[in-house]
Amino acid sequence: MAVRALRGATQVDRNERDDILDGVTELVTELLKRNELDVDDFISVIFTATPDLTAEFPALAARRLGFGEVPLMCAAEIDVPGGLPRVIRLLAHVETDRPRTELRHVYLHGAAALRQDIAQ
Repeated sequence: MAVRALRGATQVDRNERDDILDGVTELVTELLKRNELDVDDFISVIFTATPDLTAEFPALAARRLGFGEVPLMCAAEIDVPGGLPRVIRLLAHVETDRPRTELRHVYLHGAAALRQDIAQ
């Protein structure tokens, strides 16, 4: 079994608690689905949010999806001039037998512009 890293991001409409929780729920759910993973496959997840998102911790949505035993961390994304606003990113470490070439990173909504080379 190998340790692999998965990336993902989504853009939410507003700095509102429900928008953040709904956006992260969609992002994590899609990451699980596209990669045929279970919560038990996750080692850890790091979430970042752009400085304009302060209404809720993104990790709360993952905990609500059953990630209570998975180490989660939230951090602020650097404030780059001209950067895409209202973006939540994640970096997940998972155990999987799948080769790196078969992993599917997830970029949703406006965040697909961040990685058009791998966004599906």
